[in-house]
Amino acid sequence: MTQRNGIRGTSDRCLQSEASGDREPAGAGMEKVHEINDGMEKVHEVNDNMEKVHEVNDGMEKVHEVNDGMEKVHEVNDGMEKVHEANDGESEEGAQGNECRDSAPVKGEVTAPDGGWGWVVLAATIIVLALTLAFPSCVGIFYTDLQNEFHASNSETSWVPSIMTSVLHAGGPLCSVLVEKLGCRATVMLGGVLSGLGMAASSFTQSITQLYITAGVITGLGFCFSFQPAVTILGHYFVRRRAFANAMSSTGTALGLCFLPFLGDYLHTELGWRGSFLVLGAILLNCCVCGAVMRPLQPPKHRGQPLMNHGPPPPEEETERTEKGRMRRIWSSLGASLSKHMAFDQLCHNTRYCVYAIGITWMMLGFVVPLIYLVPYATANDMEQSRAALLLGILGMVNIVVRPPFGILFSMSWFKGRHIYVFSAALLVNGLSNSICCIGPSFPVLLAYVAVYGLSMSVVGSLMFTVLMEIVEMSRFPSALGLLAIMESVTLLIGPPLAGVLIDRTGQYFHVFFACSAVVASSAVFLMVSFCWLDKRDSELSKQGQPPARPEPAVDLAPGCQYISVPTEGDKDKASSNGAEYSV
Repeated sequence: MTQRNGIRGTSDRCLQSEASGDREPAGAGMEKVHEINDGMEKVHEVNDNMEKVHEVNDGMEKVHEVNDGMEKVHEVNDGMEKVHEANDGESEEGAQGNECRDSAPVKGEVTAPDGGWGWVVLAATIIVLALTLAFPSCVGIFYTDLQNEFHASNSETSWVPSIMTSVLHAGGPLCSVLVEKLGCRATVMLGGVLSGLGMAASSFTQSITQLYITAGVITGLGFCFSFQPAVTILGHYFVRRRAFANAMSSTGTALGLCFLPFLGDYLHTELGWRGSFLVLGAILLNCCVCGAVMRPLQPPKHRGQPLMNHGPPPPEEETERTEKGRMRRIWSSLGASLSKHMAFDQLCHNTRYCVYAIGITWMMLGFVVPLIYLVPYATANDMEQSRAALLLGILGMVNIVVRPPFGILFSMSWFKGRHIYVFSAALLVNGLSNSICCIGPSFPVLLAYVAVYGLSMSVVGSLMFTVLMEIVEMSRFPSALGLLAIMESVTLLIGPPLAGVLIDRTGQYFHVFFACSAVVASSAVFLMVSFCWLDKRDSELSKQGQPPARPEPAVDLAPGCQYISVPTEGDKDKASSNGAEYSV
């Protein structure tokens, strides 16, 4: 405005000078006035431009503010990504970092894959069973050397495989505790270390008593820690194909019976029994490799879970406890632990499990004894050591060839609910086959014996765990298997020594095979008759409109962890039948 006033004053003075007689021409003055007006217009344009520049500056300041806001948004996004990464890391810790606690309660549903990584677990289970269950039967190759080395009788020497087999089964409850605390993977690896160290230490023993501890207790306990968790986790990976998976895994025993006798005979020839035990201890360490691939099943991951529990801290426990209260807690925890890991509730309330446990326990008194005394029986009758070992190898080959087709056959829907009868029939044939050895010790007779024995053994081994999984809930399978193993261990412990006493008193091996034939056949008849009566009872109750007797609800080893099975045609048939079989 000051500039405009100044310009107007100048214009007035110019006009006054013209009026007072300025001699310049009027046209020239008007031109100057126009020039001044043009300059004023330019000044106005400059002022307008300056105002626009100020507006642009204000807009730039707002842009900078928006940019600052966007930076804060990016910082928030980065923070959220870190939160998600932390949550994912926490989930991975539960699946990997804490994999040794894979039997701990898992929230959410876990679906059995029935394939996928389960095939790797199946292959690992086959190898574990080959190195554990078949091993005690192959100790017979070193039977004569152990007798001569320690100047022991038949009964004293037979305690070595007897203790090994007994501890393999008797360690079930302790193995169940370790599975809950460490998980199947870590327990299998621990068993591999124990069995390997036990056999390596056996090569340095100086008495038969030391051999009882190293080869019997330590190695047998390692076998237990490897064998039972492998069978348990396999049952979690397979539901619809469980019969096939169990049949395939049982080929591991056949595989061990096939190659361990030849390997033991070769090592015995080259290194003697001490060097053989040392090498076999190194081979047993492969159970650690097999256990490493048995990763636990986990529920689906859910993002966005809180990193930690911000709830109120738990109330502090009382610092002062009376001695009476402490003892009460100890007895209470001991009772809960026994109920949890020994399945006494199943033994008392599940009639089918009780009958099955009694039958299997009686069966084990004579089931494994022929495998221990087959090689000594043949060599005592002037058969070469290599040909005697060949008999065990043929037995293993028969099992390897037969078990996979049997596994596929028993997976058919028609066999659903009838596995126990097929199992009992095969067990009856297995028991009666032992009487073939009473004919004579010639190679053709023993060859016929191992062929019949191997066929029936294949069916028994394929269905033993399948039947147990059908009569108890899967959540109770580890504890049910543990209690059954404890009961089996008693007869497994006394079976071979009793056979040794029989040999020492009679001087003849065929009496052992005859006694085993009677024991195994009687257990088969007991199982067949008992389950037939139970099915008939449940059928009558179903016709009367009453539900069949079922076991009381058991304590779940993994609360909140549910295994989803895929129903098969056999399940549909079973649902419409008399309900004789308990679903898993």
